[in-house]
Amino acid sequence: MSDQTADLSRIKESARSLSRIHKDFAGNANPARGLGVPVFGDKGLVDVFDEFGDNWRVHRGHLLDELEKLSKILTAAAKGYEDVDHQLAEALRGTDAKPAGPVAGTK
Repeated sequence: MSDQTADLSRIKESARSLSRIHKDFAGNANPARGLGVPVFGDKGLVDVFDEFGDNWRVHRGHLLDELEKLSKILTAAAKGYEDVDHQLAEALRGTDAKPAGPVAGTK
């Protein structure tokens, strides 16, 4: 018997959480886009936020890719654990249903 265990509900919840995070990141572009000197009060600060927005767009894209991959990996892992568990249960049921052979020493 193996002493390894998998918390299937935690794996599934993690996959769902990563999917929600992915959705939030996908819908949240540069929050400073369109804001200018009247809001920031300084052209230099506007330029800094514009540069941040450009960098954020690139890095956000990479992060979105990784979040999606990890969510898919966790979803596949949960399905794999469920499939193996189902197969093991079926195998055990099949073993229990078979009649035992003759008892040693009897005819």
